[in-house]
Amino acid sequence: MRLLLLLLLFLSATTARAQKFSPAELARWQQQARQVSITRDTYGVPHIYGKTDADAVFGLLYAQCEDDFNRVETNYLDAIGRLAEVEGEAQLYHDLRARLFLDSTQAIAIYKKSPADMKALLDAFAAGTNYYLATHPTVQPRLLRRFQPWMPLMFSEGSIGGNISVVSLERLKAFYSLKKSSSWIDNDFGRTDREPVGSNGFAIAPSKSASGHALLLINPHTSFYFRSEVQMVSQQGLNAYGAVTWGQFFIYQGFNEHCGWMHTSSQADSMDEYLETIEEKDGKPYYKYDGKLRAVTMQKVSLPYKVGDKMLRKTFTIYRTHHGPIVGQKTDQQWVAVRMMNAPLAALQQSYLRTKATDYASFQQVMKLNGNASNNTVFADAKGSIAYWHGNFMPRRDPKFEWSQPVDGSTSATEWQGFHPVSELVQVRNPASGFIQNCNSTPYTVSGPGSPSQARFPKYEAPDAENYRGLNAVRVLSRKGAFTLDTLIAAANDPHLTAFDELLPPLLAAYQPTSAEKADAPALAEAIGLLRAWNHNYAQTSVAQTVAIYWAERLLAKARARVPAAQPQLDYISFVHFALENTSPTEKVATLAETLDDLTRDFGTWKKPWGEVNRYQRLTGRIEEQYDDQQPSLPVAFTSSAWGSLAAFGARAYPGTKKRYGNVGNSFVAVVEFGPRVVARSVVTGGQSSRPGTPHFTDQADLYCSGRFKEVRFYPEDVKAHVEKTYHPGQ
Repeated sequence: MRLLLLLLLFLSATTARAQKFSPAELARWQQQARQVSITRDTYGVPHIYGKTDADAVFGLLYAQCEDDFNRVETNYLDAIGRLAEVEGEAQLYHDLRARLFLDSTQAIAIYKKSPADMKALLDAFAAGTNYYLATHPTVQPRLLRRFQPWMPLMFSEGSIGGNISVVSLERLKAFYSLKKSSSWIDNDFGRTDREPVGSNGFAIAPSKSASGHALLLINPHTSFYFRSEVQMVSQQGLNAYGAVTWGQFFIYQGFNEHCGWMHTSSQADSMDEYLETIEEKDGKPYYKYDGKLRAVTMQKVSLPYKVGDKMLRKTFTIYRTHHGPIVGQKTDQQWVAVRMMNAPLAALQQSYLRTKATDYASFQQVMKLNGNASNNTVFADAKGSIAYWHGNFMPRRDPKFEWSQPVDGSTSATEWQGFHPVSELVQVRNPASGFIQNCNSTPYTVSGPGSPSQARFPKYEAPDAENYRGLNAVRVLSRKGAFTLDTLIAAANDPHLTAFDELLPPLLAAYQPTSAEKADAPALAEAIGLLRAWNHNYAQTSVAQTVAIYWAERLLAKARARVPAAQPQLDYISFVHFALENTSPTEKVATLAETLDDLTRDFGTWKKPWGEVNRYQRLTGRIEEQYDDQQPSLPVAFTSSAWGSLAAFGARAYPGTKKRYGNVGNSFVAVVEFGPRVVARSVVTGGQSSRPGTPHFTDQADLYCSGRFKEVRFYPEDVKAHVEKTYHPGQ
């Protein structure tokens, strides 16, 4: 032991940029490491065993750093608002946004007041990460050479886009750089260009299960490699398996031996914008409230940013009202404040404690912390219950106001009136239909005929629109009588692209050529024939799928420019309807001809099977992956979730490529059966490791691309039968 300690001290002292940890710290971490064992199975998945929950957290962070320290560090640079220090001035307003809502001083204060059990987990988070750095002195962090236990309080939920991500950086910059925004209306129809980032969750009741046990599908859609697959076990009752966001210490989407949980991104309205009426008095800003003036709180903050080899600083004055920080303005006299959930300890407690829930009742008890502001939850347990909650943190408001728009901040009538308890959320438990689905869509079709009634709830609780995945999911889950794990996987991979049930008929009806026109454009006639015969299902060999997707993308791009500037934001299905209504029959056909020309120019023929242009490739393991048509890649049949594809693969061409490469969609996917013994299968995008050339960099790529799953090793005897290596942190 003494020899190892001396070696660690020597390496720490002789590595120029390594953090110097004290001998007492190293000795303490080494002692904790002896209480932790990590078993990597034959897919490289870490199964972490500790005496206490804190030991399991220590081992989890160490293992995450082994697999991808860069992603662990980058997630914290993002969360604590320090990206500009490594990525330059372009990230200044990103960092400012983070500081508007929570800074390190507040996080430290919350940490100090945290309950002892949570403080132990926070301490273990920092210890496990720092012990990795101490035992890997050649690893060069971009900035963070010591992790602090308060940091997870600024990264407490795990969603791919946290609460503050909805605050527009452009509007923030326009205000805090003292430039006037050219337009108050912030319609962003460019969103239809972006791959939807969301998730699918399915729960199957015992009445609709061949085994009589509840089943759960866990299918998050994120940027690839955003989460890793792990198991955490302790002698204090922790035994959770699933997907963990890099740098966090809880299973975000997963299961234990009693129950499972799947989060889908929600549009439940948990935050509000207030228009504050501003007056200047003695050179300082005030805002009106119930007929009186209140001083706007001002705070100076100095943010560092990198320019070349230098570190410069920019000072901002942050403004706040009692509603929250100012994030923009409508006019010089109307500023916009944002109020949202600001309860990081409750959020972190809820995220962790749900991993130890034992059934529906205990899971719902954890939800009473109301610390989840951006997610819906699909649930199943071993007692046979299935359930769904739409959102969680939900302020109670006066329904006479339009809460989807900024409300008047000058009156107490628009204040939050407490919070809705969990019992008042839009939800369903054990519906008669025997299934639950949510695909980031309305909760009012969550269980087919057994769905909640929209009339019972205020509009702000569930403004979510229907989408093509939701329509597809109800179709798929309604038509089968008894599911197994195999048929649940088949349902998750159902190939139907619902959007084309609406997109293609107007095109086919518009094609009415004369004999001469048909003879002059034989390719167009042949393409129409393929589209008429197509069943709207994806397949690697489908030429019709290639033509349909390229045509639809081109048609929607034309329609996008025609949306009136004052038009409220359209959901995707409404936008498709707008596009069909606002392009003429002649234009629809002409767009198809243009599409065939584009495909021929790029590939030498328009008759390209979808799998030849839609590809999976992983070359570098970096956060910003590189793509190359000359390097090996794999065909993928499934496609963008925008078209209703339940299995999601958002792909596009990159500079220098003609083929399309996926970077967002299915990430960690699992199916679970909750019988007397849990049975589960899973797959991740590519593999567990981020290092090219290692065994687990792409060892799951073929499974992933073909929609196949591996067996999950959950029980100790199953793990022991498939061991690659077992070790203590630091070995």
